[in-house]
Amino acid sequence: MSKRLRFFVGHLVVSLCIALVVLSLVYGLWYPAPFAMAVGVTPIFLMLLATDVVLGPLLGFVVYKKAKKSLKFDLSIIILIQISALSFGIYNIAQARPAWIVFNTDRFELIRNTDLILSEKKPETAFSHVGWFGPKWAAVKVASDVEQKNEDLFVEALGGISIAQRPERYFALKDIRQDMVYRAQDLHKLEAFNESIHVKSFLQKYSQANAWLPLKANAVDMVVRGGPTCLNN
Repeated sequence: MSKRLRFFVGHLVVSLCIALVVLSLVYGLWYPAPFAMAVGVTPIFLMLLATDVVLGPLLGFVVYKKAKKSLKFDLSIIILIQISALSFGIYNIAQARPAWIVFNTDRFELIRNTDLILSEKKPETAFSHVGWFGPKWAAVKVASDVEQKNEDLFVEALGGISIAQRPERYFALKDIRQDMVYRAQDLHKLEAFNESIHVKSFLQKYSQANAWLPLKANAVDMVVRGGPTCLNN
């Protein structure tokens, strides 16, 4: 095997190993199933991996010439670009990770870290910090004050900003359990939005489910199933 081919194979193997680590990080910690589908991160992530795993080693193979004086410099630049592109992509994927699943009026909303509207005027609470191991649960309630309620409606209508994006309005999900139970919908209504065979498969898989609530996400809307004692995703 020539040095050129050995370098290509070694570069490819290292790139694949890094890709596997990143894969487990993204799908194991930041976007556990089914949230990767809900936010549509997979196409972006696959494009990132293809660039890192395929283009990097291929470029190295193309420029590799044993007698070339600038060989080390050229290969260093390729590897540096590869690392920079991967780091930039991972950073943005991490920043856009699902942060909260928030019950709002009659539905749940999947809020990404980049969707959060943070207020500097409000004191820190248990909901001020975003975790790294998948989204956490919270709830919001429509303001009882008429002026605040009108302001919330105005901001959502014109700016597209939901109160579910404001952590200072969060409180524990258990405190609004009765509202969730009241708003929960009959399982048979799922057939209005899904094929009957898929609904039957779902009910067989989750035999304890007895109700559901919609989950609004930026890519694929889903449902939160309800069981005998609580609501589960």
